[in-house]
Amino acid sequence: MSDAIKGDWEYPMVKIPGGDVELRDDRIKKIWNVPIKPFLLAPYPVTVELYRAITGKAAVSMDEGLKPVVNISWNEAICLCNLLSQKAGLKECYSIGEDGEDMICDWEADGYRLPTEAEWQYACKAGAAGYRYGEIDKIAWYKDNSEGGVHEVGTKEPNAWGLYDMLGNVWEWCWDVYDANVYGPYRIFRGGSWAEEERGCGASCRRRSHPSFGIDDLGFRLARNYAS
Repeated sequence: MSDAIKGDWEYPMVKIPGGDVELRDDRIKKIWNVPIKPFLLAPYPVTVELYRAITGKAAVSMDEGLKPVVNISWNEAICLCNLLSQKAGLKECYSIGEDGEDMICDWEADGYRLPTEAEWQYACKAGAAGYRYGEIDKIAWYKDNSEGGVHEVGTKEPNAWGLYDMLGNVWEWCWDVYDANVYGPYRIFRGGSWAEEERGCGASCRRRSHPSFGIDDLGFRLARNYAS
């Protein structure tokens, strides 16, 4: 299996139907509902192979190529989305605010972007009612079965919408700020990883990190708006 982009730089995506999703923050005991418009989401996290193809950075061995790229900061993920949009002839989603710091998303643009955390959770569950969309050992690489490292994408069972590795293998950056009043610019990531305990690999589990940090079990997945 290879996720190499097409010659015209248009990456294959899965259409996610519209609906709504319930989010929760157990830290502040808050629950809220978010409507979801139809959108597109990549079937796999961004791989080393894809990252190399887009950025032109140094080659890696073949066995690493189909593993999710990690140690990529939120800022770097945003830049890659814009770069791929440029190569594909699409309108970039992201720009820097007038203060030189705030990142602005054009939600009408047709380019590549990160999913919101609501989109991510909704797509992860794929209509499932529980914490996970299947038995954990069948759908996820996590601490008990990963043998201490990241694995090639797409080697576990997908969810009902054909999305692989939504849980386990690597955490995935989302667009949203976690709590600006408490944590400043820290951004949300979701999904659990190869290093995570079973309890941390669930659709509603939320974590955070500074947008300039890269972590060895944190990657990202591409999203786009759906043009009907």
